[in-house]
Amino acid sequence: MATARTRSVGILLFNGIEILDLAGPYEVFTTATRVKQRQNPGVFPPFLVFTLAESLKPVKTRQGMEVIPQFTIDEHPAMDILIVPGGVVEEEMKNTRLLDWINETSRKTAITASVCTGAFLLAAAGVLFDKTATTHWEDTKELQAQFPHVKVQPGKPWIDNGSVVTSAGISAGIKMSLHLVARLESKQLATRTARQLEFDWKPEQPE
Repeated sequence: MATARTRSVGILLFNGIEILDLAGPYEVFTTATRVKQRQNPGVFPPFLVFTLAESLKPVKTRQGMEVIPQFTIDEHPAMDILIVPGGVVEEEMKNTRLLDWINETSRKTAITASVCTGAFLLAAAGVLFDKTATTHWEDTKELQAQFPHVKVQPGKPWIDNGSVVTSAGISAGIKMSLHLVARLESKQLATRTARQLEFDWKPEQPE
């Protein structure tokens, strides 16, 4: 059941990030807030979304577009939800400072979630140890090979372990975010949000 408070959603940025991995969840949570407040004037905004990175320097996406982070990983608002997008993650998987931060932050947030190859960063940070997870269909075998302690399940748009949630490739981040809206707020709000986005969404997780 939803609570009368605002949940903060931090989306991690890094060079090589996939645009839709970032933009999809950002759009879902901000649209959910707009839809709820439009239908219930005066209620608490359900979500506050912001971006953060190692520094405030522009981050170059995989496609070349630059994005300016709002906060740094050292100075940012408290987070209820951390979302780690995917993209080209090889360099970040060697970034021990960032991986340590992901691990430490995951112990404080109610939910740590990944989109696409962001699952590799969660795994490298130790967040997926002995948990079920998914990622982009092209990368499931590699995720399993690199991290045998992770129980990789291909073919799932998202996998919800409670405090840790992973999603498959790119647009699956939208499906996962709608699932989180349904879980944290209501299925009705998630359905209205999907309709506002004109996104074909099925709330039930397929077997």
